[in-house]
Amino acid sequence: MTPLRITNRDARQLWLAAQGLATAPTGALDLLGTIKELGFVQLDSIQVVSRAHHHILWSRNQNYREPMLDRLLAKDRAVFEHFTHDASVLPMEFLPMWERQFRRKRIEMSRAGWWKNLPDEAAREEIKARIRDEGALSTHAFDTKVEGPKEMWSRPPHKLALDFMWYTGELATCHRVNFNKYYDLGERVFPALPHECGLEDGAQVDWLCRAALDRMGFGAPGDVQRYWDAVGSDEVRQWITQNERDLVPVEVETASGDWVKGMALADIEARLAGLGKATGRLRILNPFDPVIRDRNRLARLFGFEYRVEMFVPAAKRIWGYYVFPILEGDRFVGRIEIKADRKASFLNVIGFWPELGVKWPGSRREKLAAELERMRRFIGVETVKWTV
Repeated sequence: MTPLRITNRDARQLWLAAQGLATAPTGALDLLGTIKELGFVQLDSIQVVSRAHHHILWSRNQNYREPMLDRLLAKDRAVFEHFTHDASVLPMEFLPMWERQFRRKRIEMSRAGWWKNLPDEAAREEIKARIRDEGALSTHAFDTKVEGPKEMWSRPPHKLALDFMWYTGELATCHRVNFNKYYDLGERVFPALPHECGLEDGAQVDWLCRAALDRMGFGAPGDVQRYWDAVGSDEVRQWITQNERDLVPVEVETASGDWVKGMALADIEARLAGLGKATGRLRILNPFDPVIRDRNRLARLFGFEYRVEMFVPAAKRIWGYYVFPILEGDRFVGRIEIKADRKASFLNVIGFWPELGVKWPGSRREKLAAELERMRRFIGVETVKWTV
């Protein structure tokens, strides 16, 4: 089959539409629907402005407020927490398609070197017994200590045990308090334990690959594998071979004018025909936004080179500790470093860099000011200050 060619402009528009960023972030909020459309939302503890998961959801609909996600998790049990490429929240209805990921993590964690101090099964059962008797507990309910030299990622034995059982589905996140995770027995949180869901392995792989392509619009095998990070590269290649007749080969134009091969689902031509122009709304995106996360795809489609620098020594940073990309329409026009001072009640702009070759007339600066004002209201501070 002759590959379907997708221009760079259409590719950018399609990717943004699939990720909920092609339309203005207004209108009625369907929070669970948004999470289903994305597939997952990455969790992160850093709160420079708003934690990543809250910011990602707010970017799709600015009627979102932070307590809403907590209710979906703790009261409605409409979502659960587990590991994609990182800790994330997923729709509870995806649990049957996630069973193999619990198995994969058990194998991975059982052989990972930094789990060498993992308490044995008897000790883990003691922790589970406490949770069974006392109810959901956080790591602060236990008092084991790190033995030997403390390193950045050192964890006390009880924390290793809690996380191991969380990865394997024996425990689940019940709720959070100030982002502290409370662990409960899996059977108290999940409608059925993962291993009881009954969906065979091949069906799970098929769903994961199709769902990834659906949420990307198009992609190479590596894109599909990285989307959930819940299937291996060999499994993706095997799935492609088994489903060649159902997939449409594509060639996608990059930001530099090259053409790269990929694939799409059978509805790709209809999706391209239905594309509208991306909203001209300017948005400040979170560094962990799913549109940003795959740096290779980001650079390929938008010509936008980006990295997270919070773990880079200050002297070696190109931009800053926590720098937010600025999206306008279907291109990235700059980056900005902002920080909330909640005690003094202001949002502080401490760095601003227009993208090379992008002009910033008064109209664009007004859009940025409007977005900063919306963000100020979202996090509940009184003013925006520029100290750059």
